[in-house]
Amino acid sequence: MAEQGGDSKIAILAALGANAGIMIAKFIGAFITGSSSMLAEAVHSVADTGNEALLLVGHNRADQPPDTLHPFGYSRNRYFYSFVVALVLFTVGSLFAINEAIHKIRFPEEIVSPWVAIGILGVSMVLEGASFRTARKQSEPLKGKNSWWHFIRNTRNPELPVVLLEDAGAIIGLMFALLGVSLSVLTGNAVWDGIGTLLIGTLLGVNAIILIVETKSLLIGEGATTKDDTAIRSALLADPRIERVIRMQTQYLGPQDLLINAKIALHAGLDITQVSEAIDAADDRIHAAVPNACTIYLEPDVFKPDMVHDAPMKQP
Repeated sequence: MAEQGGDSKIAILAALGANAGIMIAKFIGAFITGSSSMLAEAVHSVADTGNEALLLVGHNRADQPPDTLHPFGYSRNRYFYSFVVALVLFTVGSLFAINEAIHKIRFPEEIVSPWVAIGILGVSMVLEGASFRTARKQSEPLKGKNSWWHFIRNTRNPELPVVLLEDAGAIIGLMFALLGVSLSVLTGNAVWDGIGTLLIGTLLGVNAIILIVETKSLLIGEGATTKDDTAIRSALLADPRIERVIRMQTQYLGPQDLLINAKIALHAGLDITQVSEAIDAADDRIHAAVPNACTIYLEPDVFKPDMVHDAPMKQP
């Protein structure tokens, strides 16, 4: 069935508020302590805060009504801005952290006031945890009984996977930063701070690559899920006047905007009025079965033996 529930805007706003506060605290901590792990985390929070702002821009621009230039609307803005976010996470977050880590490993510097850094990292974990719980709560209606990895790979909602991976990455990154600072203090060797920074950069890079791959696929255009595909075909064939689905193509124009184009074989004896009634009824059944169906084109035909029956498409 179509994805129902889950308010990505709530998750975005929660993450934006948490990251903005954390960003300021981390920069203050990095300035006081001179910790590269703290600085990498501060830049990480800058990227995350900017990313949430971009997701909100995409969400708002997607609500523009259709016009002559974009007759199917602007819903794909949400995919575009999510893709931009993934690129920002990679370039600003990951590459900066890795560059800073290499510098600190080569030229280690003693951490001043380490307890300030540890305290800020602890508070940041609490705030990031609250943001992550909000994103998780909003994602659960869409996730259903599937695994979280399945949800990230298959959802047509672009923002929730971004916020989930950002928040999860932030929590793990804070652990790396805490580990780096703590080991630097315990061993007296500031190289550990650089190693913690390197782990943060690597983590951000992995998260960014996952998001780039997934949002690129959505931006190009993904079809209905296997469940939606089956529901649409069942809705079409529920009417005995429809013999079979000859061909069907689907594409998500946005998270709640599924385009459906199907060629259906009707009984040869139907007159024009009966054909029209059958198509209207099929349209209503599809909307009931898959509420995300926004535009439906049904092309009636009479099945001929040389026509190739369209099989459900396999999902990647």
